[in-house]
Amino acid sequence: MRAINQLIRGERLRAGDPVPSEAGLAAELGVSRTVVREAFRALAALGIIDLGNGRRARVGTIDKDVLGLVIDHAVHTDQASIQQIYDVRRTIEMRTVALAALRRSKPEAEAINAQAAAMREAFSRPDEAMEHDIAFHSAIAVASRNPLFALIVGSFSVVTRQTWRIGWDSRSTDAERMANVECHARIAAAIEAREPRVAEAAMAEHFDGSVKALLSAGVI
Repeated sequence: MRAINQLIRGERLRAGDPVPSEAGLAAELGVSRTVVREAFRALAALGIIDLGNGRRARVGTIDKDVLGLVIDHAVHTDQASIQQIYDVRRTIEMRTVALAALRRSKPEAEAINAQAAAMREAFSRPDEAMEHDIAFHSAIAVASRNPLFALIVGSFSVVTRQTWRIGWDSRSTDAERMANVECHARIAAAIEAREPRVAEAAMAEHFDGSVKALLSAGVI
């Protein structure tokens, strides 16, 4: 695995580029093809290479699902708590929303606004609203123009899907739920207006409300 990683770096391969064949690597490294095949599988599980049936292995793209599995494992084995996840997420998303307000393109602002509007339209269908909420935060991370923020924020979706409905139901009235939805609209509006401080304040309000709802439900 280390040798294949070094080869990718030494050859300056980029995402999507083919890597040498199993046979070629086996000959170059002086090991069996079985050893190379197992290394390929392990690297594929980490998202470092992409294995496809009937074609050459290629350099992989960074994958939020890989990091999401680590976060999910940490929570379910008591190595990290939901409160700690939200603490990290709040810190990161305060930065991504400010960067998005400064860097977003017009199509990105429109996509963020569209997810906020779709969340409002799906108000009576919580599971659908949740998916728009997740897409909303991911769109902001993409608009920050930092791929690592997009990777990290995307990886949090595995925890969000476990806690979102609990927080939604813990809000005792539709008015409280709608206030949460409208907070997303204010965030989107601030990004569109290129107002990073306003966007940060709205994001802080959003996370404070979410943590309060989860505290009320006894999750954190």
